[in-house]
Amino acid sequence: MRSEDLFLVLNKEVIFDFKENPFWWPDYGSFWVVIGAVLTQNTKWENVEKSFLNLKNAGVQSLEDVANLSEPSLANLIKPSGFYNTKAKRLSMLCKNILDKFGSFEEFMKNVSRKWLISQKGLGFESVDSILCYACSRDIMVVDKYTFRIFEFLDFTFESYDEARQWLEDIDRKCVYKAVGSISDNELFARYHGLIVEFCKSHLKGAKFDDFALSLFSEISI
Repeated sequence: MRSEDLFLVLNKEVIFDFKENPFWWPDYGSFWVVIGAVLTQNTKWENVEKSFLNLKNAGVQSLEDVANLSEPSLANLIKPSGFYNTKAKRLSMLCKNILDKFGSFEEFMKNVSRKWLISQKGLGFESVDSILCYACSRDIMVVDKYTFRIFEFLDFTFESYDEARQWLEDIDRKCVYKAVGSISDNELFARYHGLIVEFCKSHLKGAKFDDFALSLFSEISI
């Protein structure tokens, strides 16, 4: 099996309106992606949305607004996301570091490097690549726990996160374009990650895939 085989199978089965939201992640290209990448760690997205609502009701409209909140205030607003004291500390520090280093979110989008993001406390590879892909429009694939669940079932073993990411990114564009039309690599990788998440949300029950997923993966596994 190659990367395009997995993409095409998921693209056929997943029900998601990519015409309405071609990049899948809510608020693509905005500072909310940075906040979401931190808050979604070890919690459901529904809880992140509750935190977003609290932040918006408190008047947050920029990274500057987040940076200007006291940590206790920020922790209270993001409480639905869990681990709120730790996340508040890390999110506050990240926003301040972004502004200190780049001056604005717009400059951050254009100039941030993966190396710099990885150096920030509390950001692992998945969070970093989510920010790069969805906030900064970079051509990079996000590899999350759902992805590794699929790899585990297919008996695919990678020595590192980046090796798995490179396998996913090594996808036959011509095959993909026949199914979805000609799209940028950024949109392709955003969609690919979205397909994996949406499929697993529907067919991964606890630690096990349901019968539909097992049958589907058995057909494409070589």
